[in-house]
Amino acid sequence: MHELKIAEDLSGIVLEAAKDAKLEKVVKVNITFGQLVQIVPEIFETAFSEAVRGTIAEGSKLNIVIIKIRMKCKDCGKEFRITGNIFACKFCGSTDMDIVRGKEIFIKSIEGE
Repeated sequence: MHELKIAEDLSGIVLEAAKDAKLEKVVKVNITFGQLVQIVPEIFETAFSEAVRGTIAEGSKLNIVIIKIRMKCKDCGKEFRITGNIFACKFCGSTDMDIVRGKEIFIKSIEGE
């Protein structure tokens, strides 16, 4: 359950940013995860809620966006999305690829009062 560790880390960032912005209450946090991070949103929401308990972010709403996996073939140079569990180029069949998108974890924005 890596959601707990990620929630703890991100809650620290949220609270620090809220302090820097002189917020009295964090109302909403917009978070983006790449599909390869393999976050279960419901578990993350529970973990985040526990991580911010007793802070100015307690009760804040989470908006979680999952970014689909995007790869670039090293052989033919084309970019494509992965569907299912087939990690091979859709154009030439190569399995020699780089991850372009799908490993991100970032806080897009924090809303507060």
